[in-house]
Amino acid sequence: MIYLARHGQTAYNAEGRFQGWGDVPLDETGREQARELALAVAELKPAALVSSDIARAVETATIVAQQVGIELQIDPRFAETETGEWTDLSFEEVAAADPQGFASFLSLDSEWGFPGGETFAEQAARVHEALADWRSRSGDDDVVVICHGNVIRLVQREAGIELAERPENGSLVAL
Repeated sequence: MIYLARHGQTAYNAEGRFQGWGDVPLDETGREQARELALAVAELKPAALVSSDIARAVETATIVAQQVGIELQIDPRFAETETGEWTDLSFEEVAAADPQGFASFLSLDSEWGFPGGETFAEQAARVHEALADWRSRSGDDDVVVICHGNVIRLVQREAGIELAERPENGSLVAL
């Protein structure tokens, strides 16, 4: 089985800012969430631990790997959506300046794209390729992937799971 885990909290998460591919580090709450996630991952005894190549996911996964005693593998296909011109902006700023675009972001509109970034369809294609690859590699063994909120929401939507709010930082979701 594949499990998706959202990275620990960053200052941008706490402030409600777009991070995209930006390398925003975990804050102290995020590091604690990563340590708690490690306890849950240890119970699974996964055969593989995989991470997006974005700093906040790698930092979370490194904490998990050290506590669980498993080698970390990086797969950039699990990266968050490239948020382009919205990177570093607050949700409030974007919602005020582009309410229709912000609504498209919230609803994961597949055809909509971040200005100067990527569409959810582009992101979904790379994520689904990565999932298929890791499923074929792992067989019956468990794999834990440390990734991002939109990655998890896109995969849940594809699986027919009703979309809730963004998954909590440090949460673990079974597919």
